[in-house]
This record gives sequence, structure tokens and C-alpha cells, in this order.
Amino acid sequence: MTGVAEGRVVIVTGAGRGLGRAHALAFAAEGAKVVVNDLGVGLDGASGVDSPAARVVEEIRAAGGEATDHAGDIATSEGAASLVATALTAYGRLDTLVNNAGFLRDRMLVNLDADDWDAVLRVHLTGHFLPLKHAAAHWRAEARAGRVPSARIVNTSSGAGLLGSVGQGNYSAAKAGIVALTLVAAAELGRYGVQVNAVAPAARTRMTEHTFAESMAAPDSGFDAMAPENVSPLVVWLGSAADTVTGRVFEAAGGRITVMEGWRPGPTADKGARWTPAEAGETARRLVAEAELPGTVYGAR
Repeated sequence: MTGVAEGRVVIVTGAGRGLGRAHALAFAAEGAKVVVNDLGVGLDGASGVDSPAARVVEEIRAAGGEATDHAGDIATSEGAASLVATALTAYGRLDTLVNNAGFLRDRMLVNLDADDWDAVLRVHLTGHFLPLKHAAAHWRAEARAGRVPSARIVNTSSGAGLLGSVGQGNYSAAKAGIVALTLVAAAELGRYGVQVNAVAPAARTRMTEHTFAESMAAPDSGFDAMAPENVSPLVVWLGSAADTVTGRVFEAAGGRITVMEGWRPGPTADKGARWTPAEAGETARRLVAEAELPGTVYGAR
């Protein structure tokens, strides 16, 4: 039986562990050739000594699939360019990019220093932008040469990016930026045959062990709602040549898939002239009373 990703060449960043590993294995199981990227760092981004990407490649090959590893830093232009080049050199093409790499440096805002802010935005947000940019440049060149691709990008946001998360101002800002990047990329790249979507997953990984502490333990029997493998089927489908879906954000948790609906105009008032501060305040209070309540920030009481 042919898998939904049969013959596609797929890059997955941060694929040495957790969600990325689950995605890489799931793509391979559906017939894709996979470039497994992982820098091999710790949870806080500190340099590691092992090569988790190579281990995942061994798993894929042991199951009869095709894969190659890439250990470059995708938050640098050189590393992102070499990632795309690895796919093209190894397999002669690139069809799908799954941006997944990230780490945490959690602090309350008053304790969050500039280095921890910059480091998290660098890996999550810049680490999405640069691989996207280099992959998109390749696909644009293909389209201009008359070989319009059926290309896919799947970005990884988070509930923290949609609602915010106490103690994770840097992570929340980066993940919110990924949503905006997804919307812009979908609008700009569609003409080149590229569809771009994002997933906000909830699953058991190194990064979520504190966030989901009460529900981390896998059950003795039955469905494990927090297994990262639950998120991968949606990611694989979005990364395949499936129906036309682009510019969307999905939340995936356990057996639940939700299409997220973002910012859109709510209650409005137009005076047709400049407001006074008192008038603006009175109007704003009235509009807020008419509007739907926002979702609760994770960790707020």
C-alpha cells in the first residue's frame, strides 16, 4: 500500500527527539525520504555531545526507510542553506520542510535577561525563517524554470503563542511570531506551488514536562493522549501532496484536531471624527463589554 508521502523528500528540523523524531519516523513510514536535522543540544540550548539525528536515521533505515542526518545550526544562514543542500545532494529534490527545532529558557519577565530572550527567539523564530527562506528560494527557482513544485511547509507554533504562557514570555513571543510568519509565507509563496501551515501541538517532550506535569504519565493501558506520535499524522498529511490547505493554524492534542481562528475585527465604533480621551475610554469600555472573552493565558490564576 502506497503511503501518503510516497516518494517525497522531507526535512524535519529538531528531529532527534520528541515531536521531531515522531514526525521523521511517521514520514518515513509513509514512504518519504527524510533529512533528519538536530544540533544535539540540551533543553536549554547548551551544546551536547551525542548525535540524536544519527540515531533516528538508524531507526528509519532499520525499518526499511531512507534517511540522512544533518547536524548544522539552522538558525544561521549557512546552516539553513546546507540543510536544503543536503536534501538536494542526497535525493535530488525537496518537497516538504517541517520546522520544529526549539528549546526553552523560562523566566518571569522581570527575571528574563536579554541573552535568554535573544537565544529563544533565535532558535524558534529565526530557526523557522532561515530554512523557510532557503527552501522557498529553491522552489521559486523551480517554478520559474517551469517545474512548479507541490511543496509544503509545516511550522511549529504552540498554545503559548496563541494565548501566552506565564513564565514563558520569550517562548510565547517566538511562537506567536511563527504564526504571523506562516500567514505571510502562505500569501507570498502560493504562486510558486508552496502551501504553508502551522501546528500548535500538545504532547510529552523534554520542553513540556513542566507544562503538562499533571498529565505526563502514560496510562497503563489504552490511549496515551500525551504521546508525541499523536501529532504526527496531521503533520504528515499537511506535508504531503494532499488537498489544498494553506495559511491555517491547527491545534493537535491527543485525538483532537482543531482549526484555530485568529485575530479578526470584533465590536467597532466609528465617530467619524477625533475622539477625546474620555470619549475613547467610554467607547473602549463598551466595546470590551460587547466582545468575546479572550482565552486564558496558560499558568494564569
